[in-house]
Amino acid sequence: MAGLEFDWPSLPNEPMCVADFLVDGGIMSLGASPWTARRVGYVTGGRFEGPRLSGEILPGGGNWATNGEISPGVVAGTFDARVLWKTDDGAMIYVTYTGRSVVSAAVSAAFQDPERSDGVPASDYYIRIAPVFETADPHYAWLNGVLAVGCGHRTAGGIRHSIFAIL
Repeated sequence: MAGLEFDWPSLPNEPMCVADFLVDGGIMSLGASPWTARRVGYVTGGRFEGPRLSGEILPGGGNWATNGEISPGVVAGTFDARVLWKTDDGAMIYVTYTGRSVVSAAVSAAFQDPERSDGVPASDYYIRIAPVFETADPHYAWLNGVLAVGCGHRTAGGIRHSIFAIL
């Protein structure tokens, strides 16, 4: 819209937690179907720690990701993840998230290289998520009204997301 002036508000946020998802067995590729190239990661556990909530990521969740080449040598993906978190005081929290990843062919090759014990710097690729939470526990009812965002990076055993509540 030509001539439209807009004062962009800041997007206030606060750190919620860091979540380490374990994905033992790696990512399973289903290959390219007529609709998409799908990959599935089975979550085998993990831990989340933050100022207001901490606990374990229960096994049994997963991420049903899709991907496709957006330019030569660059693959973008979407996430469809669902997991259960159990807080240290016993509350159950259902977490779902969608998101995006963008990874170059060089970074993808580095992820597959067993000689890269140092990992790949998170600044070399893009992983962002938008989690939402659901719980029946009154102590954590505040989560039912939170939209969050997260920045991810791969770890030796899965992925770590730094998650922020949007205020």
